[in-house]
Amino acid sequence: MEIKIEHQPSQERLQQLGVANWGIWEKEVSKFPWTYDTQETCYFLTGDVIVTPDNGQPVQMGKGDLVTFPAGMSCTWEIISDVKKHYYFD
Repeated sequence: MEIKIEHQPSQERLQQLGVANWGIWEKEVSKFPWTYDTQETCYFLTGDVIVTPDNGQPVQMGKGDLVTFPAGMSCTWEIISDVKKHYYFD
């Protein structure tokens, strides 16, 4: 299971995906486990995060990144600086 990151996608790409219409999620500095029941795509407006899949390598992401998390993945989120992101579950 792979986390896919698109760094600094174009405004055109974000418009094609309809990111501005997605929900907003905000979270303060913290660390917690998470499991994705369905695929999530998100676009980070602010923040810096390290997501470590169970039995996997840590992946760093943050402001300006478009990220896709696969359905069925369990991981640990470590929020280094407060996060605000658009999100969409497939």
